Amino acid sequence: MIKRFIVICITIISSSAFAQQGSGSPYSFYGIGSLKFKGTVENRSMGGMGVYLDSIHVNLRNPAAYAGKPINGPYFNGESRPVKFAVAGTMSDTNLKSNSGEASANSTIFDYLAISVPVGKFGFGFGLLPYTSVGYQLDDINDDSVVVNRYTGEGGLNRVFAGLGYQINDKLSFGVDFNYNFGNIQNNAIEIAYASDGDVVQYQTREFNRSDLSGLNLNFGLSYKTMVSDKLELSATATYAPGSKLNSDNTRSFSTVTLNGSTLDVVAVSNTIDADLEAEDLDKTKLTLPSTMTIGIGLGKPKSWFVGTEYTYQSSSDFSNPVFSSEASTFEDASKIAVGGFYIPDYNAFSGYFKRVVYRAGFNFSNSGLVVKEESIKEFGMSFGVGLPVGRRSLFSNANLGLEFGKRGTTNKNLIQENFVNFNVSLSLNSRWFEQKKYN
Repeated sequence: MIKRFIVICITIISSSAFAQQGSGSPYSFYGIGSLKFKGTVENRSMGGMGVYLDSIHVNLRNPAAYAGKPINGPYFNGESRPVKFAVAGTMSDTNLKSNSGEASANSTIFDYLAISVPVGKFGFGFGLLPYTSVGYQLDDINDDSVVVNRYTGEGGLNRVFAGLGYQINDKLSFGVDFNYNFGNIQNNAIEIAYASDGDVVQYQTREFNRSDLSGLNLNFGLSYKTMVSDKLELSATATYAPGSKLNSDNTRSFSTVTLNGSTLDVVAVSNTIDADLEAEDLDKTKLTLPSTMTIGIGLGKPKSWFVGTEYTYQSSSDFSNPVFSSEASTFEDASKIAVGGFYIPDYNAFSGYFKRVVYRAGFNFSNSGLVVKEESIKEFGMSFGVGLPVGRRSLFSNANLGLEFGKRGTTNKNLIQENFVNFNVSLSLNSRWFEQKKYN
């Protein structure tokens, strides 16, 4: 199991390293990029809801899940919870629509790699996932349909996390994640000049900005489960991530560039001059990450069905950094409501493979917290997914497929509306460690 998992991880990460574009959203121009969903494909397939915690799936939204309630069944050396592995990727296709035209963008990204290890009443987890992504090309077009400015960007923040969970009693668990955020954001701006005959002049000026970001933050989680009848179980969860600071090391330079006359792509760079950001006290700045609070509640029949809802609030108005400021945009507090659930016809069926398949669905509505030209950028999405059983039946490993449809933004004030389709794939694999073999 471990060898197979390592091979799969290397394959997915290697393919992502060549294919990853991070983001195709023009809204990743603002702030530190588009915030990536922190959760598994299982969560995303239920509208992004992370209320449901069990002992056979990694849950990235709540560190209390590391110490999840044990599954029913035989114990292995006193431990009934398996070691959990999870890895995932997403392919996205986005249609970009404005009052002046349409375009399309697509991206393929690595979503997460995570491991959770149970140790008695404790549980440990660690992994890697993207936190924000930047990937855009924006053209400023005049009344004559001529490109006069081009803005491009790439990069984003990644997050390495390590967490600890503790099962206080049969109903209540607590956990905390320690997150280290790191990465860089690169932005280019070119003001394009034309000759009297309309041809692009030979040499242009490009401004290049880069910020290298790093910093720590915490995420606390609680989980409560109790049977409210012989068949129904109530679940309630809460998480809180306090506001924190990121260190931002910034550089800026100006270069002479040569453009391709038809595509306006840069074909040559020369005469680069570095700006003195230290004189402006902008070479090293602090960026404020806002606090985030999530509460959720759900009801279901164990191993059969579950329905829940989750509310997330983020104090995005606290975001600040002079290097990432824009006159056209501001930030307000963000919020999100997610509703979803799952259904399993018969998780322990001896015949009929599809009786053991997990069927998931959900929807969500959110205010991203970004305000552009006094328009709040909002998002709506709905999702569907399946969990396909793989491997030994007693370990409940599965391959997860998810499909998301939604829209983000608006065409008001000549802004851009994104209509997106995301296809998510993950492996959720379970194994027994330190299991002593017995021979007859």
